[in-house]
Amino acid sequence: MKNLTIIGLVLLAVSILLFYLTANNFTINDLGMPHIMGILGGIGIGLIIGGMVGYVSKGSAIKAEQKRKEYLQLQKEKEELERQAAEIARREAELQNQKTYQNQNPQI
Repeated sequence: MKNLTIIGLVLLAVSILLFYLTANNFTINDLGMPHIMGILGGIGIGLIIGGMVGYVSKGSAIKAEQKRKEYLQLQKEKEELERQAAEIARREAELQNQKTYQNQNPQI
């Protein structure tokens, strides 16, 4: 968005420069209806283009946020699965120890 603002300002400066280079002895009194229509047309086109760019960038930002949330959810699920795997491994080790202890002491 910052780049678009900079480009817009540069184009505005170029248009002002070209206007003053091509219009000799232009004063406010010379400002007529064609000039006002051109200014309003330029503003309208700028608003349309700005709206489209804003819509696209907002959609991209929403998609990026959704991907980030999905990634965090997957990480939480991975950690939970790792905890469960560690718990299962611990229980299996306890069972193996109990079986080994029972095999060593058959009178139990």
